[in-house]
Amino acid sequence: MRQYLFLYLLFVACKNHTPAQEPAAEPSADSSMVTLTADQIKNAGIETGYPASMAISGALRLQGAIDVPPQSTVSVSFPLGGYLKRTDLLPGAHVSKGQVLGVLEDMQFVQLQQDYLLAKEKFAFADTEYKRQQELNASKASSDKVLQQSKAEMESQHITMQALARKLELIGINPERLNAGNISKSVNILSPISGFVSKVNVNIGKYTSPTDVLFELVNPSDIHLALSVFEKDVNQLSVGQKVVAYTNEHPEKKYNAEILLISKNLNEDRMATVHCHFHQFDASLLPGMFMNAEVAVNNATALTVNEAAIVRWQNNFYVFADKGGNSFRMVRVTPGNVNNGQEQFSAPGVDTSTKLVTKNAYALLMKMKNSAEEE
Repeated sequence: MRQYLFLYLLFVACKNHTPAQEPAAEPSADSSMVTLTADQIKNAGIETGYPASMAISGALRLQGAIDVPPQSTVSVSFPLGGYLKRTDLLPGAHVSKGQVLGVLEDMQFVQLQQDYLLAKEKFAFADTEYKRQQELNASKASSDKVLQQSKAEMESQHITMQALARKLELIGINPERLNAGNISKSVNILSPISGFVSKVNVNIGKYTSPTDVLFELVNPSDIHLALSVFEKDVNQLSVGQKVVAYTNEHPEKKYNAEILLISKNLNEDRMATVHCHFHQFDASLLPGMFMNAEVAVNNATALTVNEAAIVRWQNNFYVFADKGGNSFRMVRVTPGNVNNGQEQFSAPGVDTSTKLVTKNAYALLMKMKNSAEEE
């Protein structure tokens, strides 16, 4: 009995002397608050400071993509249906105006040429007959009624011939050069512009109808830059302002442009589209390519902070205010211009006396979001 009593007392003593563990960082009940331990703040390299009021000169940073206006995009169809006999095009291939894009083949092309040549012969006969009736009528050897019938027949055949001639021109056949010896069962599809092929929607042997888009061409000489700008920044922009654009892959290579048009409506993200025209065309700029841009704007005095202090989350911008006790509150802000690492911003209740996280603010954002997901 004494042996069992000794073991029980030993178990209770060990349980009461279990070392206390340091509490882990936990988010507050307030979803905009996050609390860290001193070690976590040190390990994350989080630093705090105060915003300043100063003037920053114009470098409004925007993002967008290379776009092609509707008038520079051409969908190539054909007025008559046919089987695609040949095409050598691939997306991205360069084409010149008048170049053969493909060859169609069908019996109706033969029939149309036949109808035209027959109409041409009938018109020639009707025209000759009308002239003969004019001579007979002049000598009173033919009645006026016969002359009028002859004239009506001649004009009818002329209308038929001209209508068929226009149809031939639509499919690329010159009626003036057509004769019984050069009737063809195939016709060429010609490029209406000089540019490059963006899409090929047909393959050899496929039957195409007049409503099918066979090829899509783009005239790259008129490509422009479409930038997205937040609602708050639209008033800082105007037509004619200079724009410097560059890609992520080659930021050292600059493309000069100027603002051509600013849209008058906002999308669901409260952003407007700014259309810019390049001063000089560059063949390396392809439609859809992502671009960064900087626009020169006027000086303004406002609160500024290290741009690393402002974080982006779900298309909104935030800073973290130091509330003391290793606790931080996420505050939504409206960002502005950036210059030499300093970014303008505004937020209700934030001024030069508000202590903010100025370095590694993203570490707080990730901690807050990860803690919310774990819950």
